Amino acid sequence: MDGAGAEWPEPVVRVQSLSESGAATIPDRYVKPEAERPAMSAAAPEAELTEGEGIPVVDMSSPGDPATARAVSEACREWGFFQAVNHGVPPELLRRARGVWRGFFRQPMEVKQMYANSPATYEGETTEEYSREVAALCGRLMTAMSVGLGAAPARLQEAFGGEEGAGVCVRVNYYPRCPQPELTLGLSSHSDPGGMTVLLADDRVKGLQVRRRGAWVTVDPVPDAFIVNVGDQIQVLTNATYRSVEHRVMVNAAEERLSVALFYNPRSDLPLAPMPELVSPDRPSLYKPMTFDEYRLYIRREGPRGKSQVESLKATAVGGAT
Repeated sequence: MDGAGAEWPEPVVRVQSLSESGAATIPDRYVKPEAERPAMSAAAPEAELTEGEGIPVVDMSSPGDPATARAVSEACREWGFFQAVNHGVPPELLRRARGVWRGFFRQPMEVKQMYANSPATYEGETTEEYSREVAALCGRLMTAMSVGLGAAPARLQEAFGGEEGAGVCVRVNYYPRCPQPELTLGLSSHSDPGGMTVLLADDRVKGLQVRRRGAWVTVDPVPDAFIVNVGDQIQVLTNATYRSVEHRVMVNAAEERLSVALFYNPRSDLPLAPMPELVSPDRPSLYKPMTFDEYRLYIRREGPRGKSQVESLKATAVGGAT
């Protein structure tokens, strides 16, 4: 998997032990500024969106069908985000993956500590099978995205460095109960820096929110669906035809929450820029070439800041061309 053998570039804080301590308040370092707190920022459930404007749900049962490509493309253009159903990954495997990781996080801290801080530890029978199946789904999604652009079916995959060059990384996110969920977030607002993210959300507790026209929309996961979102690298390659989406994660006072994210990324040392067929005099290139390695180092320096990172690169590129 991507990054095997390396160490995490930033420290990992063990908030689960804080949650299990029974503390009635959270440490000051986790309290968000007032403008970023859940209670102070606009939020809307899907039910409050305009009729017909809900988060797209795309049926992937016929991935080669032009109608599927159109649905994927429209979701990537309008939302940068959709739920994929009938995607070909067995529901039994999804349930098994959730069960394995829930069991892991219920182990004593000294057991979990043996696997802490190393990206090389995301392996085991179930996790390897899950990674293979979801990576294959990513290939089908990339094909649909390419066709939806009017490009050759393999075009986006080629821009990633081919199937052999694409990097796959699985990250399991565990959000323990929080005594003051109104003051903090499980994950701050950000867009994903890589190519594409395929998320297996918690099947019992909501928490993911996506930014839509200035409001935060709480996602209601469809059973056995994957939540798919466009990352910054696909935004760059498509010259912002497909746009990455700003999202964040809420925490809960009563329930723990678990999600499994698979990140599908381009070859890390390959300079990426808008694909030539998506550049024209009417739509000039918005981004200068940059490798994924260079971009994620920039992201780690700056931290999660909505979509400001990719937008600042866009401004720099346009400014440099004038």
